[in-house]
Amino acid sequence: MAMPVSTWAIRNPIPPIVLFLALTIAGLAAFSRIPISNMPSIVVPAVSVTISQPGAAPSELETQVTRRVEGALAGLRGVKHITSTISEGVSATTVEFHLGTDFDRAANDARDAVAGIRDQLPRTILEPQVQREEGEGGALLAYIVDAPEMRPEDLAWFIDDTVNRRLLAVRGVAKVTRHGGVTHEITVTLDPARLAAFGVTAADVSRQLAQTNADFPGGRLVQAGTEYSLRTLGAAPSVAALRDTWIGLGSGRGVRLGDIVAITDGGAEARSITKIDGKPAVTFSVQRAKGASEISTGAAIEAAIAELHAAHPGVVFTEVFSLVDFTQTSYDSTMSTFAEGAALTILVVFLFLRDGRATVLAALTIPLSIIPTFLVIHLLGYSLNFVSLMAISLVTGVLVDDAIVEIENIHRHMAKAKSPYDAAMIAADEIGLAVVATTAVICAVFLPVSFMGGTSGQFFVEFGVTVAVAAVFSLLVARLLTPLIAAYVLKAPAHRPETTGGWTARYRRLVEWTLDNRGKTLGIAALSLALSFGMMPFLSTGYLPYEDYSQSSLTIELPRGSTLAQTDAVAQRVAVALKKHPEVLYVLTNAGTESGVNLATVDIKLVPPKARDISQRDFESLVLPDLATEPDARVKFANSMGAKDISIALTSEDATALEAAAIAIEREMRTIVGINSVGSTMPAAQPEILIVPDLAKAAQLGVTVQALSDAVSIATIGDTDGNLAKLDRDGRRLSIRARLAAGPATSLDTIRELRVPTVSGGSVALAAVADIRFGAGPSSIERYDRRRKIAVEANLDGLSLGDAMARISALPAMQALPKEIEVLETGDVEEMADLFSRFLTAIGFGLMMVYAIQVLLYKDWIQPITRMAALPLSIGGAFLALLLTGTELNLPAAIGILMLMGIADKNSILLVDYMVERIRAGTPRREAIVEACTVRGRPIIMTSLAMLAGMVPIAVGLGLDTAFRAPMAIAVIGGLISSTALSLVFVPVLFDYVRDFEDWLVPRLRRLL
Repeated sequence: MAMPVSTWAIRNPIPPIVLFLALTIAGLAAFSRIPISNMPSIVVPAVSVTISQPGAAPSELETQVTRRVEGALAGLRGVKHITSTISEGVSATTVEFHLGTDFDRAANDARDAVAGIRDQLPRTILEPQVQREEGEGGALLAYIVDAPEMRPEDLAWFIDDTVNRRLLAVRGVAKVTRHGGVTHEITVTLDPARLAAFGVTAADVSRQLAQTNADFPGGRLVQAGTEYSLRTLGAAPSVAALRDTWIGLGSGRGVRLGDIVAITDGGAEARSITKIDGKPAVTFSVQRAKGASEISTGAAIEAAIAELHAAHPGVVFTEVFSLVDFTQTSYDSTMSTFAEGAALTILVVFLFLRDGRATVLAALTIPLSIIPTFLVIHLLGYSLNFVSLMAISLVTGVLVDDAIVEIENIHRHMAKAKSPYDAAMIAADEIGLAVVATTAVICAVFLPVSFMGGTSGQFFVEFGVTVAVAAVFSLLVARLLTPLIAAYVLKAPAHRPETTGGWTARYRRLVEWTLDNRGKTLGIAALSLALSFGMMPFLSTGYLPYEDYSQSSLTIELPRGSTLAQTDAVAQRVAVALKKHPEVLYVLTNAGTESGVNLATVDIKLVPPKARDISQRDFESLVLPDLATEPDARVKFANSMGAKDISIALTSEDATALEAAAIAIEREMRTIVGINSVGSTMPAAQPEILIVPDLAKAAQLGVTVQALSDAVSIATIGDTDGNLAKLDRDGRRLSIRARLAAGPATSLDTIRELRVPTVSGGSVALAAVADIRFGAGPSSIERYDRRRKIAVEANLDGLSLGDAMARISALPAMQALPKEIEVLETGDVEEMADLFSRFLTAIGFGLMMVYAIQVLLYKDWIQPITRMAALPLSIGGAFLALLLTGTELNLPAAIGILMLMGIADKNSILLVDYMVERIRAGTPRREAIVEACTVRGRPIIMTSLAMLAGMVPIAVGLGLDTAFRAPMAIAVIGGLISSTALSLVFVPVLFDYVRDFEDWLVPRLRRLL
């Protein structure tokens, strides 16, 4: 006959001890190698296509470029969404693919699709940039660089070259990005009067410089037995030499460049201004590589920065942002919470058993289960992030459950005058199937949900696998080590006759009453279940809980046409207003963005949460009304991801109807209490100067529309970077940009007098072949799935995401939308809907797995229903706890409910397993039920209290960074209390009913067969 595994371990103690010693050593070694990060690696397969056409209007780009790119990309396999943003001179299209799509193939297919339409796009576009989007979610660290002895352009080059080169050598760094500062450039300022006098155009000057100021290879020559390489050297070695460059005027004439232009060696035209607390600043941010540890990478970056400062004492680096600090705080807080929970769990065990050795034995389960789990985490390529760490902290109580049940059963047998060795043999064999069943149930619940898919589902992967793996190791400990150590270490207590006084007697009488009043008991259970699900409409729903990062971000938008100086002035007034608040450490402003110089971003660093009386969100609500009074400026806060909490996406092909609907919805959303920073992405009109050619005159003079465009573009902003002449200096290639003077020096009359080349080789004034007038056009265009899109956005200020969306959906403007306008769920709203849909499906599949496992283990088709009775009973407690604490039903709360599915079922398994065992031993059913409740009630309460003890520090928010974990703990505590209390009362009655049904059904089935 096969020997039970626990019996084998007791009789052969060395192999199990060696096994766990090896697992512990391997786990500790793996722990030191696991990367630590804030978030799990969330993969959203996307490919971006960026096409630049300097100077092109958004409406032109939409027709000539974006629509064609979208059409080419729409046919790719696995496309989920296509999003395009079009601003002046740039069309950016992002294709998001469904999870599971072969990312490498998708990226290659996107490149091929864009290459296939290259000949259909305007010839003046720059080479399309197609790249995979694999960012790890923003900057890891950001620094301000101050060097009083350096010119601004030299400081920018120092960051681009020296700092960039050193930091990219750090393992784990993927990208270094400079913000602010000016790029070093040679500016050739054209004089329109001199150009007209010599009959030369701005395009002539720029292109002749590019053609003559260059070095070219010239082949090879063998001379006198030696091979020489030939080179043509035309590049000017210095600015002085550049001034002596000759510009051809045609007909054998030429002019020295320095005689018709002014040449400046300095910075390029500034299109952004960065300041900290009102002082000019240059910053750079560092992004980590995928899979790199934030903690170790951050430490290596800080060491590299210290080396740079030591090598360049005149350069001062000041840290202004650190995700590393937040990640370290989260890690430390989770570890301390884990230790607190473990300590409380062990205390509960001691209070029940009153046996120091047994308590130590139960406590051993925690490290012996957790440490080997680190080995599996390492082998699977996971990181220690808030999800996996949360799984470890929440699973503390679960880990000791199996050991508690084993030890309590051993104690019970020792109380019957058995030796520890014999008690361990008998008790381990007696409880073995129930322990295996409870662990199998936990694995059956968590593993299917871990692979439910979707973006939100990726949060569950590491959580579910970590819990399941830790549970499996706790099972191994309970079946191998716990009975082994108990047999040799525990001491038999003084023999005392069993008593049924106290709470045991009261509970016994309650069970007997329920069996005598089965109908009433079942009715109470049904009422409890109905009330549980009746609470659902009163629960607020959301996606992710609010996190206090001590870092707020807001955007400032001025009317289109505002200058960079005007935008910066408004940003500085906002910064001054913010600095008046004691919660603010510093304010970093950046006037001018890629979308225009009328936009500014303001990053506000707050003092740590413990050093202020209000939360980050309360601070934003406090200051927003004052900031909103800034004239002609729209000031709006963004969330930690740089977006808004709410985004209502409207799409249509009718631009006019779309704008009217967005205006109406925005106006009505402003009346909703509980949201703020209401605004829309509807672009303001961009002031334009329109150059409309007189086609008849242009044809007579031989002037093409392309020549008109080139003349204006090159004169005002210079040629494209790829076409500019270059000057080599100290390893740098400085662009030589020929253009008119920037600022007020260039007027509309200057544009009218620009020379435009004719086909005969001469030139003519622009005003002679074109009408120049003022106009307006869209400053930017957004598209979603190949339709125009406007998003109406807002931030939450007291309302949950679900409640806010319900109120918005009820607005008259939303109800009266024209049929040609479609409302799409995007951002957090889309993810929330996807989360609950997938979650319910995965839970259903998990319950089927739980049922199947119990059928296989117990070889019974009906009794598993009794064992699963505690699952719906636990939901009511979870909902009630969320409702009483004002906690949203969001992603972490859903994870908590998921955890309940595995935990709550164990109570029923322990009860029903013993009932079936006693009935098979010949005990009458009623007596078996009462005996099972009396014997198994104590370990059930012990395990539940141990689990609750592990949850309490998380639920009450001890330590920092508990915002995400608290909803989960609250749901688990509420559900565990209700499932434990109700299952101890209702499961005996349900078992009795099911047994009656079996007794009625089985004989009839036998007769049929």
